[in-house]
Amino acid sequence: MTQTTPTTDSPNPPVAPLPVVLAALQDPVRLEMVRRLHNADDAVRCAALYEVINKSTATHHFKVLREAGVIERLMLEGQTHQRLRTTDLDRALPGLLDSVVGAANRATPESNR
Repeated sequence: MTQTTPTTDSPNPPVAPLPVVLAALQDPVRLEMVRRLHNADDAVRCAALYEVINKSTATHHFKVLREAGVIERLMLEGQTHQRLRTTDLDRALPGLLDSVVGAANRATPESNR
């Protein structure tokens, strides 16, 4: 029987202070990961969140985003996924996520959305 209920591998840390979250989002690779997660509006398989980096580098970027409280790691049907912590971020830093992702979407060519 396959697992259909998402499980997190550990409790989520609190959303970090604004400077830490901004530092996590300032990297172009991490910003693109967050943009894709936000636009998907759901958990996404890890490999669908990056293209130009290797798996170990992606793992580092996911860790930075998790430690800042931006994303959480889930297991869905035996596969690792990432999910944006939208509610937690909006509660801790109102409007930040929509503003940053909106700017990233405007800067991204339509064909890459």
